[in-house]
Amino acid sequence: MAKKQKLKADTVLKNYWRDSRRFADLFNAVLFEGEEIIKAEELEDADTEESAVLEHGERAESIEAARDSIKIRKASSACGIEYVLLANESQGHIHYAMPMRIMGYEYADYRKQYEANAGKYRKAEGLSRDEYLSKMKAADKFAGVITVVVYYGAEPWNAATTLHGMLDIPERMKPYINDYRMLLVEARENSLKFHNADNADLFSLLKIILDRSLSREEAESRALEYSTRHRPQKAVLMTLAGAAGSRIDYNQFEKGDADMGTLFDEIAKEGEVRGEARGEVIGGAKQIIAMGSELGLNETDILSHLMAKLSITKQTAAEYLSMFGKQTI
Repeated sequence: MAKKQKLKADTVLKNYWRDSRRFADLFNAVLFEGEEIIKAEELEDADTEESAVLEHGERAESIEAARDSIKIRKASSACGIEYVLLANESQGHIHYAMPMRIMGYEYADYRKQYEANAGKYRKAEGLSRDEYLSKMKAADKFAGVITVVVYYGAEPWNAATTLHGMLDIPERMKPYINDYRMLLVEARENSLKFHNADNADLFSLLKIILDRSLSREEAESRALEYSTRHRPQKAVLMTLAGAAGSRIDYNQFEKGDADMGTLFDEIAKEGEVRGEARGEVIGGAKQIIAMGSELGLNETDILSHLMAKLSITKQTAAEYLSMFGKQTI
């Protein structure tokens, strides 16, 4: 077996945020400017599977999704509500439909609560007609849902952070169209106040690693200096490796042999490999688009050839066609 195993970003980040101390510290930083309102001991793990069924008359459509991490908090009087569901989503790439995606997750959270509550009202006995049809009483209340999206990419987030930002609507109509906003944290640049040492180390090192204005040597020097002073825990280094998509030997972490120098070497190697692979894909895309244009193929056919030959998504294929299509004319 190969010693090096790729740290999947979603897995390693889920493991990192499963720790209630880190999770509570993140939400305190985002929601309360670092004030320690949410306590780790108040948090309980919740089911991350979010499945719901949308019913449209005689039609029904299922929605299945899995959250990165969810915790339930029984709120104190400071928040003024009985309890709240807190959810963390980790993003390594910009997602241009993220507000809608979060809206779907949170709908599934509320739907799950509604269905659990509706189970009490299977019989009409003792219920008014409206209560029975609603499967809910006026006094019934659900937990609020708060989702924080942590983005680990090096490029500035240039996608919408609200549903309105995704819509093409006249300004005068905006008051009549419901909006939906997301809470976004960019690891590359933020002013969050952390008390948890792991979170402080993780975000400080991510700022250095993701800073495109620094050369590799400058970034490595700063990261090594920071690590010497703060000595980040193994979990932080593993999370950095996962977020950066690098390959590294798990055993090095266990033995304490992996450090920032090792991590930077692996990140650099991965970058070179990805760069070479991307160059090959771009070259192939140019050839396919040029040949398709010469043969008089329409855009749909060219997109199909790009997706099939290069094993890329339709969105990526469309981006290549937009970039290189005009060059063939």
